[in-house]
Amino acid sequence: MRGTPAILVVLALATAPALAQNRTDLQPLPAVPPPPPEMAPFDASLEPEVTIKKRDGDTIEEHRINGKLFKIKVTPEHGVPYYLIDTNGDGNFTQTTMGNPDVRVPQWVIGTF
Repeated sequence: MRGTPAILVVLALATAPALAQNRTDLQPLPAVPPPPPEMAPFDASLEPEVTIKKRDGDTIEEHRINGKLFKIKVTPEHGVPYYLIDTNGDGNFTQTTMGNPDVRVPQWVIGTF
């Protein structure tokens, strides 16, 4: 209990200069400028259209841009999802698990818990 009055005295001495300030040279902040105009207008045709279908327990997501199918994601009911990607735009799909057909990752199951 002896330390409580000493702490109050220290706090009073520390806050006294802040309370004693009475500045008259303050000026208001300038108004916030408006945000810059958008760099490019939003084009909804560039966003992919995703169609989700369920077949025999599998979930199939078809991704299209301008009505053209370019990627299919297949998520089996029990298993690892994989992608079918049309890399050249010719309708021939390449299977991959990472989204990049050039990367082939070994997917051996070593152990499950």
